[in-house]
Amino acid sequence: MTPLTLQEPFRAVFYTPFYAALARGDFARQGVEVRLITVGEPDRAVANLLSGAADLAWSGPMRVIRDHAADPASPLVSFGGVVMRDPFLLVGRGMRPGFKLPDLAALRLGVVSEVPTPWWCLQQDLLGLGLDPARLAVREGATMAANMAAMLAGEIDVAQLFEPFASQAVAAGGAIWHAQASRGPTSYTAFYATRALLADKRPAMLGMVRGLAAMQAWLHATPAEGVAAVVADHFPDLDRGVLATAIGRYLDLGIWARDPVFPQAAFEALEGAMAGVGAIPRRPGFAACVDTAVVAEALA
Repeated sequence: MTPLTLQEPFRAVFYTPFYAALARGDFARQGVEVRLITVGEPDRAVANLLSGAADLAWSGPMRVIRDHAADPASPLVSFGGVVMRDPFLLVGRGMRPGFKLPDLAALRLGVVSEVPTPWWCLQQDLLGLGLDPARLAVREGATMAANMAAMLAGEIDVAQLFEPFASQAVAAGGAIWHAQASRGPTSYTAFYATRALLADKRPAMLGMVRGLAAMQAWLHATPAEGVAAVVADHFPDLDRGVLATAIGRYLDLGIWARDPVFPQAAFEALEGAMAGVGAIPRRPGFAACVDTAVVAEALA
């Protein structure tokens, strides 16, 4: 067994595929002994990779894009597609049939503060519809939990949430008005490491990719309740029914990739959103940020 230290940025339902692979022993069967650590502050993961405190991480490819946009010599690289559609949802009070994004012009919107990507992507979608996000009544800086409570209390009209907050809000009288997954392929989560470590620990990295592939085949052949049962220990404080509902919603939305191949279109959608809202000074490009060779070798 080869030991690897793997970082998660924080605990989240949309990271279910990784927890499933760990719980099912998919990485262990490939000869990799994974030690999972939670960094809490996603940006700290980069420092851990560069210092050698961790071997690889999962997180948004936006971090690799941002690092390469600032420094073309960045050693970081993404590989292994897992969450390849946007997992965030717009949840409002009560049903709103026929909701369209331009309707936000007349509504009070609470946006995610914990991570920047969902608001970048939503802003880019609004710009594409000719709507200036700067002209919206936007509540920024609040947590998803606070925005959910404010939406249910009528203090704002709609909140941008991920699961399980969305399912909890629906159970309390809210309704899902829009799934950001409808924007199409968008790279939200993959492994990333340094190119040097991908070379130095190649057999173990190939094992991680093969473990992902085994998990993905199982994931897309298993009912949500079965997936929830496997990953429930990673969410000890979350009601099992809510967890299953949340997983079922994400399966229905197709946010989880069916294999570890990282689609270039999903990368370019994210990079385009970041460039479109001014989050990066330049587009570093797919080839600079994504290593496709390790996945191709693992799956050969």
